[in-house]
Amino acid sequence: MKLSDARYKALKEAAAKRGKTIGQLIDESLEFYGIKSHDEALELVRRSRANSQLTESEAMSIAQSEVKAVGSKP
Repeated sequence: MKLSDARYKALKEAAAKRGKTIGQLIDESLEFYGIKSHDEALELVRRSRANSQLTESEAMSIAQSEVKAVGSKP
């Protein structure tokens, strides 16, 4: 997905007002909404598997279902 010029400009201005980079602003927004990075998600699956009797495939399937459920919420 590509941002429109207007959205990119708004994002750039918001980051500048806060003294942050666009990347930092995006990271903060993702953290605010509870969205994990790929590495964090893999670590979460690893820790969950260590505490359960699930196979890697089963754990990943559950994790993907949960991510889809969160992504579909308004």
